[in-house]
Amino acid sequence: MVTRDRLRSALDRLEPPPRAVDWSLFTFVVAEAVTGLVSFTVGVPKGWPLFWLHRALGVGIVALLAWKLARVRRRLTDPGLWRRSTALSVLTLVAAVGALATGVAWVFGLDVRLSYWTLLSVHVGFGLALVPLVAAHAATRFRLPRRVDFERRRTAVRYFALLAAGGATYRLQQGVNDALDTAGADRRFTGSQPREGAGNAAFPITSWVADDPDPIDRDDYRLRVDGLVSDPVELTADELAAGHETEALLDCTSGWYTVQEWGGIRVGDLLEAAGGVAAASDDAANPDREPAYVRFTSVTGYRWSLPLEEAEDALLATHVGGERLSHGHGAPARLVAPDRRGFQWVKWVTRVEVRAEYDLGQWVVTLVSGFE
Repeated sequence: MVTRDRLRSALDRLEPPPRAVDWSLFTFVVAEAVTGLVSFTVGVPKGWPLFWLHRALGVGIVALLAWKLARVRRRLTDPGLWRRSTALSVLTLVAAVGALATGVAWVFGLDVRLSYWTLLSVHVGFGLALVPLVAAHAATRFRLPRRVDFERRRTAVRYFALLAAGGATYRLQQGVNDALDTAGADRRFTGSQPREGAGNAAFPITSWVADDPDPIDRDDYRLRVDGLVSDPVELTADELAAGHETEALLDCTSGWYTVQEWGGIRVGDLLEAAGGVAAASDDAANPDREPAYVRFTSVTGYRWSLPLEEAEDALLATHVGGERLSHGHGAPARLVAPDRRGFQWVKWVTRVEVRAEYDLGQWVVTLVSGFE
């Protein structure tokens, strides 16, 4: 009994003031969404701290949510205290619990699909919905933070303890996964689970958002290579099957990864087929335009760009695991960009363009492509 009282007293001392809890919840949720979205672009192991921060923030949200619910539980359980904003509060709670529960389930290796969605995709959906819901919920009881709620040294200790507990909890979870040999034990640092085998059947067919074009006739297919090149050219599907091979890991943001042998043509050789990258002095109309990026555009309009040096070492693949690419995997040709996440491996590529400017519009296209 004495031990329990001491533990409760310690937890009470750790709990921030009510207003600090509310603003901290909002801040943690926004930070969780930002780190989650940015993590979609991280494919190399040195980016692991971002994923650890994302998971530590999740554990912090659990603690903050527990303090919040302990304070407002009577408002939720007593119908006499309900207000018009109570429905919004309940909806926000559902989204928060959904995001946390699906995240925890995925970490321990639960792998189920809801139609086209993996559990990780559902987790992302809950997380994205949670940000506006928390903002709307906060607006119903808007109170500016006070300096007294955050300025004490104890406040810094509290938040350090929250993040440290988050990191420790995630590390403990890894140990549990390893000890019990769960399905979550063989995840990459990104959280993605492996897909074994070789060729088209070894990994799922996925598309970013709504891209779903009709199959492309190989005889009619042409790849155009243009932009800041000396001699723009169009190539057939057979001309792209040059026999160049590279082993690369495809890490899809829907939560799986696969290591495959990809075959096709190096992008550097594609540019050579177009006479090579044009020097700035070759463009009389725009002498200051230095070739800096290569943009890959799909038949759907979806596109992504790579820095020129990186692009030259990338592959435009026509085969995977010794098999000709299937339509669902991007035939006749798809980009293979090692160390990039799956949504950047553009499928059904019909144009390769050397550019001087970074393409900010590609971020918008990833959200709208396929809806036309």
